[in-house]
Formats: sequence, C-alpha cells, structure tokens
Amino acid sequence: MSQVIAELRHEHDAILEALPVLERMAERAAQGQLPAEDAGEFLDFLRAFVDQCHHGKEEALLFPALIAGGLAEHGGFIDELHAEHIQGRALVQAMAQACSRRPGADFAAAATAYAGHLRAHIGKENAALFSMTERLLDEPVLAALQQAFAAHEEKVMGTGRHQQLHARLQQWRTTYLG
Repeated sequence: MSQVIAELRHEHDAILEALPVLERMAERAAQGQLPAEDAGEFLDFLRAFVDQCHHGKEEALLFPALIAGGLAEHGGFIDELHAEHIQGRALVQAMAQACSRRPGADFAAAATAYAGHLRAHIGKENAALFSMTERLLDEPVLAALQQAFAAHEEKVMGTGRHQQLHARLQQWRTTYLG
C-alpha cells in the first residue's frame, strides 16, 4: 500500500472514530442537553479535519491525478465523490445553522444524517477509490502526491494542528463515549 493511501486510510479511521461522538452529541441535542460550545467546537473539527484537510487533499490533489491517470473527469466516479463532499458540507452547514440557537432536534437530525452519509462515503472510497489509485498511478506520481499532501496539510492546517485535532478527538471520545 502506498504512503498516499495509508495516509488517507488513517484519516478515514480518525473520521470513523469521530462519528460515534457526533451521534452521542446528536442524542444529547435531541434531549436539549448538548452545550452549544461543544457542538460549535466539533463543527470546527469537521470543517478543519474532514473538509479542509482530508477532502482538500482528495479534491485538489488526488482527483486531478486520477483524471490525469485516465479516470473520467465528468459523469463518473470522481464527480460522484465530489458531489458527496458537497452534500457533506451542506449537512455541516445545517448543523451550524441549528447551533445558532441551542442545539436541538434540527442539529440532531443533521448530525445523524451526516454520520450515515460519511460512513457510506468512506466505505465507497475504501472499497473502490483506493484500489483505483493504486492501479492508475505509478510510484513517481504517488511520491509526488505524498509531497503535495504534506504541503497541503502545512498550508491548510499549519504545524501541529493535525495532532491537536487528534488529541481533541480523544478528549471528546472520553467525554461523550466514556
């Protein structure tokens, strides 16, 4: 397995670890017991880690490399994955709008939908996208992608931010999952 795929899988694993926290937050929101600060901070995590860092690597770097490697640019798998990223952003926005008030049923519904959406999306990428990547991209392209991933993460996240988010995720897991 290439380092590119290993990095994306590691990020998928972290996202999958975050989803039970979000679902527990949704349960508390439905009961009117979710602190708005926790919801807002978790949304910041989703925007930074899931969207800007992870989806940013896919959209700005991996997808164009796959298209250059022969995958259809329009009307195919890449368009489908990109549309799912957009749908995920809309669900995060719905959660954010629900947080403008005390997080309640609207937050819970959007959070539950987002968790299901992301699980399905990650399953699709793990099952198909990564094998396509290994098949279509040769070692020099993968090595260049790995360097581009590091540059993207430094630009988007900054030094140490990735590790801070992972540490915060573990704190949420302790708080919300026991």
